[in-house]
Amino acid sequence: MQESLRAVLASQHLVARGEPRALAGGDIADVAWLETDQGAVVVKRDAPVALAAEAEGLRALHRANTALKVPAVIAQEGEWLVMEALTPGGKRNAAKLGEGLRELHAVHGERHGWPRDNRCGPTAQRNTPCDDGRVFQREHRLMPLGTACVERGLLPAAMLDALGDVADQLETWLPQVSPSLVHGDLWSGNVLATPEGPAIIDPAVYYHYPEVDLGMLTLFGSPGEAFFEAYWDGDRPDDWDRRETLFQLYPLLNHLLLFGGAYRAGVERAIARLQAA
Repeated sequence: MQESLRAVLASQHLVARGEPRALAGGDIADVAWLETDQGAVVVKRDAPVALAAEAEGLRALHRANTALKVPAVIAQEGEWLVMEALTPGGKRNAAKLGEGLRELHAVHGERHGWPRDNRCGPTAQRNTPCDDGRVFQREHRLMPLGTACVERGLLPAAMLDALGDVADQLETWLPQVSPSLVHGDLWSGNVLATPEGPAIIDPAVYYHYPEVDLGMLTLFGSPGEAFFEAYWDGDRPDDWDRRETLFQLYPLLNHLLLFGGAYRAGVERAIARLQAA
């Protein structure tokens, strides 16, 4: 075991019992389960700036005090993040996930964005606070990723022009809202089933439209009707389909940037749907 990890544990009066056991899903950072004299913890090793942002996000989700389980931060020092270990197992509860996410999105900030930048997967995520959510979505989400995809030869310049047209039209249909606290990277792999109910991990938090999380959840599947009944609570927006397409565009661009041409068709379809709406 790394002596630096032993020192972080010692700062919290924890003594390791055995060696860390690697966990699945550590594609970006090293993640492991570790038994200690005071029970199990999860340890993550990554760049200090990335872990500081993740720890801040976990604490923000914890403070929201929702029905969702969030692993408590035990320590974050340098290249190590030590977190509460969540008990695996339990049935998936779509309704409780919907209720908890609705509670999370009821936490509002003054401006769209976040005090520090973080990342969505390995992609740097710029969170410069902005008064207008449409401007934030255009300048800090869609256009930076679209430009990066063009620069890497993953999208033609003409498609960047089309993306710009979509981004420039946001003020014509997307209302300004009081920004909600969002998880920011809520794909299905970051939702766990535990005996205490749904848990959310690996956040990339900021304040923005709540559809950020909904669009990510539905990008490659659906959380189910029970989820939406609990989340909307009879108040589904009339233009949900259009909003869903918009807020799936950023993660689609991110997947294109990270994994290449297999996601180009999805980006192009989303842009075409938004142009036709």
